Amino acid sequence: MSHTIDVHYPVRKQALAPLMAAAIGVVFGDIGTSPLYALKEAFSPAHGVPLGPNSILGVISLLFWAIVVVVSLKYVMFVMRADNNGEGGVLALMAMAIRPFDRTSTLAHVLIGLGVFGACMFYGDAVITPAISVMSAVEGLEIAAPRLTPYVVPITIVILICLFYIQRRGTDSVGRLFGPIMVLWFLVLAVMGASHIVQEPRIIAALNPYYAYEFMAMHVLQAYVVMGSVFLVLTGAEALYADMGHFGAKPIRWAWYGLVMPSLVLNYFGQGALLLNNPHAIENPFYLMAPNWALLPLVILATVATVIASQAVISGAFSLTAQAIQLGYVPRMKITHTSAAAIGQIYIPVVNWMLLFIILCVVMGFRSSDNLAAAYGIAVTTTMIITTVLVAYVMSGVWKWRRAVVMPIILAFLTVDLAFFGANLLKVAEGGWLPLTIGAVLFFLLMTWSKGRHIVRDRTAADGIPLEPFLESLLAHPPHRVTGTAIYLTGSDTLVPVSLLHNLKHNKVLHEVTIFMNFQTLDVPYVEGPSRLETRDLTGGVYAVKATFGFNETPDVQTVLRMIEDRHDISFELMDTSFFLARETVVPTKLPGMSVWRERIFAWMHQNAAKPTDFFSIPANRVVELGTKIEI
Repeated sequence: MSHTIDVHYPVRKQALAPLMAAAIGVVFGDIGTSPLYALKEAFSPAHGVPLGPNSILGVISLLFWAIVVVVSLKYVMFVMRADNNGEGGVLALMAMAIRPFDRTSTLAHVLIGLGVFGACMFYGDAVITPAISVMSAVEGLEIAAPRLTPYVVPITIVILICLFYIQRRGTDSVGRLFGPIMVLWFLVLAVMGASHIVQEPRIIAALNPYYAYEFMAMHVLQAYVVMGSVFLVLTGAEALYADMGHFGAKPIRWAWYGLVMPSLVLNYFGQGALLLNNPHAIENPFYLMAPNWALLPLVILATVATVIASQAVISGAFSLTAQAIQLGYVPRMKITHTSAAAIGQIYIPVVNWMLLFIILCVVMGFRSSDNLAAAYGIAVTTTMIITTVLVAYVMSGVWKWRRAVVMPIILAFLTVDLAFFGANLLKVAEGGWLPLTIGAVLFFLLMTWSKGRHIVRDRTAADGIPLEPFLESLLAHPPHRVTGTAIYLTGSDTLVPVSLLHNLKHNKVLHEVTIFMNFQTLDVPYVEGPSRLETRDLTGGVYAVKATFGFNETPDVQTVLRMIEDRHDISFELMDTSFFLARETVVPTKLPGMSVWRERIFAWMHQNAAKPTDFFSIPANRVVELGTKIEI
């Protein structure tokens, strides 16, 4: 018996204010720490922009209107409407965009490729964000205590190691502090900015977009280069959409318009006012806004804020990896749930330590936030362009908006995205190559894994035996039946599991209760209700079970067994239950499919994937593994 899919996502019954505070602590950390370095980088001597009143007003106007157009209009008003049953992020958006199309069509493959590449570029961002954020905060020591300058890199490294070390404990308890600290951070940003705007109210003129236009008209080449630095104020905008599933769209929108955007605008305008009064403050306009007595507390608060910003990116990397595993683009990895209450709080050791290793290499290689700024932006602009393209297909294919409405909106956003992308491309040689390289390598590995899995599935299906006719002939002349329950995990609910064939061949027995268990992942975040479980009684004590999960969930065999007990007159004694798994060994050959060198990479990834016992939460002492070879 099959059922209609019941899509579920957590109902948020909390009051708006607590959700807003929590969202401020998690969602806005990245974009909220950009004032530490964005304006300083915009006026970098390498850009050749004269530091005069007109250029200061022009750059501040560019910053302001970039925030308005990209964050307030594009993301908050349009992109956040494209929720996949409450969930956001580039993979959730990709799953939604391809829904109206045949999965085998060329267009669907292109959209899938775009979504996967956007996810890969997020990892490039996840490497740069902790490095540049923490380092730019610690660099405040150069202003507060110049003698500590040689210790900036070592202190940054120690903070990052501590941050990644505590990941295995989960962010549940620490997370309660994030909201209040970030609220304090944004209030400090606002007060610092307002105090300088009052001293130099001329800066308010930068609200007029004419100053941005005039600056770009007078300094065409320099302005185009500066746009790559202006984009730094937008890093973290993608997080508003990616983290939507945790808090909902309304708290994020209210937090943005009510606190975050006003605080950021006031701070950037305050930095501009400071530069109008004292152009030499360009050395570090953020910290030089503060009085001397407040420098050290500000450095501490900024460091804590950047650690929180880094935490959001790290948690995002864990969530994105779990989604990619469920959607079939990443090998199985051990996933630890760090909170019994919050399903989204997970820890993936492999991702954690690989991120830390790469980040430490980046910090030691670039050694300053100025150098890292050149590497920042290219990954985020790429993801933003992909998001715009996918949203266009959601508007037309899912929402059924008319093209006459969709095209002007998308073209306007793409024009802005491509302008920022082009400006960031100029920084490829200076460091932009780093996130591009990370993204490209990961994209190759993910697509190799996805294609390899399809080849393995096709080879298995080609050699497979149809399940129901086989069972009819088997039960007509059954082998010896033994007490207990046997559960065979299988990738197909229509073919005989290879592990059953091996068990019959070598042990010549069939358990009294035999269950073929198949897991499927849908392109929705959560599944609940009758469609979580579909069972078929194949007679003779043999059952076929299909368990359906969303891409934000981790399959759990023991949870499925409890559901079977609740629905059917079957009880499981774990000590009387055996789990039979096929331990597949992939053998690269010259058969059609992939080139042999890619097949070798896939075979290596397959060999090093997490064991099914770890991934599916199966008791290791109840597992029987039977080996089989698959030539690809």
